[in-house]
Amino acid sequence: MQKNVQIPYELFIDLVKFHLFGFDENEARIRTDLERKLNTMCDRELYTKYKTAGTDVEREEARQKYLDSRGIPEDFRW
Repeated sequence: MQKNVQIPYELFIDLVKFHLFGFDENEARIRTDLERKLNTMCDRELYTKYKTAGTDVEREEARQKYLDSRGIPEDFRW
């Protein structure tokens, strides 16, 4: 199954300029925006796994990983 990823228009334009025209003045911003997008995708995958896990053990493990990735302190969790 092929999946699609949506990115902001500005990031797309920066990527086109970088790869097709060799403009590298926005490289740091491209790197930051792509890392942010990747982190968001990983968080979403963990959340989905937490909600759809087959067993309680898998569900709790995915929930803990999701909360860790979001930076929720241990003493604030239920």
